[in-house]
Amino acid sequence: MKWRFWQFRRVPLAWLLLSRQPVRLLIALAGISFAGILMFMQLGFRDGLFDASVTIHRLFKADLVLMSPRSMSSISMSGFPERRLIQSIADDAVESITPVHWNFVLWRNPETRQTRSILALGFEPDDGLFINPMVAEQSHLLRQKGRVLFDELSRPEFGPVAERFNAGDIVETEVAGQRVRVAGLVRLGPSFGADGNLITSRETFRSLLPNTPRGSIELGLVRLMPGSDPELVAKRMQGQLPGDVKVFTKEQFIEFEKDYWRSSTAIGFIFTLGAAMGFVVGCVIVYQILYGDVSDHLPEYATLMAMGYRLGDLLGVVAREGLLLAIIGYVPAYAAGEGLYALIRNSTKLPVSMAPERAFLVFSMVLVMCLGSAMLAMRKLAEADPADIF
Repeated sequence: MKWRFWQFRRVPLAWLLLSRQPVRLLIALAGISFAGILMFMQLGFRDGLFDASVTIHRLFKADLVLMSPRSMSSISMSGFPERRLIQSIADDAVESITPVHWNFVLWRNPETRQTRSILALGFEPDDGLFINPMVAEQSHLLRQKGRVLFDELSRPEFGPVAERFNAGDIVETEVAGQRVRVAGLVRLGPSFGADGNLITSRETFRSLLPNTPRGSIELGLVRLMPGSDPELVAKRMQGQLPGDVKVFTKEQFIEFEKDYWRSSTAIGFIFTLGAAMGFVVGCVIVYQILYGDVSDHLPEYATLMAMGYRLGDLLGVVAREGLLLAIIGYVPAYAAGEGLYALIRNSTKLPVSMAPERAFLVFSMVLVMCLGSAMLAMRKLAEADPADIF
């Protein structure tokens, strides 16, 4: 029985070759982990910035969104006639609408008195704006002119507004040169285009931006009857309305914003290039480690070939070394990525998290990196000759 057990037990040759020199193994794992961390950070920043660019977009309580065809992104919004939104009510699938003003104004820090650009949204307090219940519960506070809801997740450069408001203080400051009072707090979160947000009524918005044309809005939110197909209604409505307005489903509206940052800026290219550089660095490190291992043990490999082992079996040993390096090196890279993502979220408020798709992508890249390097190192093994042992 004992003989049969040892007969079928395989010698972990790949692991023994790697662990024979612990220092070299640690250097290899450190290099692979560093490459993995670099890929995690670059891809995480890229996806996080794309997600951050649509923080507000995702919260809109709408099935369809009307927008000017001249609008390029959230940082370059153009107005369109509000009557187009009113005309959309003629469609039987429309349940309700909300006209929205969207623009950037200067917010004065109530303590330092320094100004900073903040995104202002204006709507009718009785209309639905966000799926976030905090807005609906406090929207009645905006009926009084000069009142705003401040986003407590805004960057700290806007001042300790949330702290003072929660302490019971009256928080007043200047926005676009006009005196306003913070009537409540909401939790929306900064986006890539805006460091902070405030919500107010259309009346207050027009007082902050008196040059806003009457009858012009930047966004039109449309809510449909239950059971309606947003894509079909959007196509039908686009054919019915004039060409000075575009009709998007909510998902199309989100993708429109992301596409701007992907294609019209260098963000996507820069971070993708950074991830590619991490991949190349990892390939070089793993190749050097495996090539050195094959070179150091070339006489042993030649001896095994002389004993009757096929070249394919020995190549499999090198491939398993690459697989082991990939698996072991990925674990600390994943753990470090989780920690760094948490640090970024706390420091910058960007929505950077370990998405399963990104974790799988990085693992795949690490696996290809290690196995590809192993294949290159195998060329040296193919040169092994039994005569090398003499």
